[in-house]
Amino acid sequence: MIILWGKERATIRGANLELVLVDKNSGSAAKTKAAFLFGSIEMLIKLVPGNSAGVVTTFYLSSTGDKHDEIDFEFLGNVTGQPYTIHTNVYAQGKGNREEQFVPWYDPSAAFHNYTIHWNPSEIVWYVDRIPIPVYRNYESEGVPYPNKQGMRALTSLWNADDWATRGGRDKTDWTQAPFKAQYRRFRARACKWKGAVSVTQCASKSYWFTSPVYSQLTTAQKGQMDSIRNNNMIYAYCNDTKRFGGIIPKECSLPQF
Repeated sequence: MIILWGKERATIRGANLELVLVDKNSGSAAKTKAAFLFGSIEMLIKLVPGNSAGVVTTFYLSSTGDKHDEIDFEFLGNVTGQPYTIHTNVYAQGKGNREEQFVPWYDPSAAFHNYTIHWNPSEIVWYVDRIPIPVYRNYESEGVPYPNKQGMRALTSLWNADDWATRGGRDKTDWTQAPFKAQYRRFRARACKWKGAVSVTQCASKSYWFTSPVYSQLTTAQKGQMDSIRNNNMIYAYCNDTKRFGGIIPKECSLPQF
């Protein structure tokens, strides 16, 4: 079941969802009624075609509150002929600033592609068409926060962010191109449902396939796939942005990433 909200249209037809944006004061979104703690959560998405500068399409997990947890897929639009930006981030206990960005190796507006967030007690992996791009490992033992104690709902949204989304806000949304439409299909949550504090222990049980040891780290083949994408398609990694952090990179950046 999905809850819809927003000034503009968010339509479900069977297993299909369409989000629509018509002006700078509007937006549309959806979220699951159920929350989850760990699992493999995926959606097929076809992004806004043509000139999508300033427009952001999202698929993410989030809890609520000032110290919320969040795992993001954001897709930053661009002017016609220029590539989208795939933007990932993770918040733990209200702290984010773990962004990575990639140029897609395909046209994400021409067809549906699979976007999966695989989240377990050991690591978070973002997949595009089953190819891993970033990984965020659990280094709580080293003092690095990790999202593992709050249930998160799955959410989608389509909204205007032309103050920052495309070339730092230099390319504004062209409202003559509206309405902007993003399409979603086949939401699938193979995940442990959040039932309150008891889930912190229950959902971490190795009886679930997604928490079993075989999924505690990438395979050699997956690491090879990810290395290729990171070498050829990555355009930003927070661990490389020493200026942003005053010359002191976050602690997890000095630990094995994959």
